[in-house]
Amino acid sequence: MQYDNIIHATFVSVEGYGVLLLGKSGCGKSDLALRLIENKKALLVADDEVAVTIRNGKIIGQAPENLRGLLEIRGVGICKYPFKQEEVVNLVVQLKDDATQIERMPKNTAEIIFGVEIQKFDLYAKESSAPDKIMAMLLRTKHGI
Repeated sequence: MQYDNIIHATFVSVEGYGVLLLGKSGCGKSDLALRLIENKKALLVADDEVAVTIRNGKIIGQAPENLRGLLEIRGVGICKYPFKQEEVVNLVVQLKDDATQIERMPKNTAEIIFGVEIQKFDLYAKESSAPDKIMAMLLRTKHGI
């Protein structure tokens, strides 16, 4: 199947909320997804390439067929995981190269993806607390804070 819109990202479903991890190659997208899967009961949606479509004013993401259920783990290789077929993108997490690039008290920001506005946070993926911070971001998103 050919996809019109491919985003270089990693996408997981955490408690039914789609978390799109964006960042440069090597910034920790797949590693953070692994920690969310192993420690926060997240489900993999897509790693490396996320095929997106707009449906009912929402961005829907899924893995291209040849990548479904596959997660690249640095130092281990490609591993097969249970996966969710598709998910709505509810939160965008922009991964930064350095913890000093993260504002201490950030203002609410949004990412526009194909004309759809989605709440966005910046995060340093290599902190041990990064999965917990994503859970806190989701809590804020759920409650509209």
